[in-house]
Amino acid sequence: MSKKLIIILLAILAIALVAGALVYKFVYNKPHPDYISLKPDFTLTAENLFNAFTSDQTTASTTYNGKVVELSGKISKTEQADSLVIAVFVFKQGDFGDEGIRCSMDPRENQKALGLTPNQDVKIKGYLTGYNGTDIILEKCSISQ
Repeated sequence: MSKKLIIILLAILAIALVAGALVYKFVYNKPHPDYISLKPDFTLTAENLFNAFTSDQTTASTTYNGKVVELSGKISKTEQADSLVIAVFVFKQGDFGDEGIRCSMDPRENQKALGLTPNQDVKIKGYLTGYNGTDIILEKCSISQ
């Protein structure tokens, strides 16, 4: 190989290494947002959100999926599975049990959520990930009051 070809290959290799390091730093290693401190994109009652999804899932999904939503209403129950705590708003009974909104709590908020009692007025903020046909799913939730 000629010296000129070796220099060109080394330059291409150096550019590829720099590009890879930049992609890793700014895309792959991107920090996650702190959902507890984020301001909500939408503030509404839990019942209104449930009704929006059950009446027109397509429009509601377009509007709310991928957004931070703050819900107010009466909590129905809390569930715990290992270290995961879920606050539940129940609005109807379906073929497979309770249907409503399930809020997976941020681990820093677990103790607050476990202190909730049924029918207690509460404001919960979380990242809405979708509707599975029976439940609206919020993740990284926190109690606002």
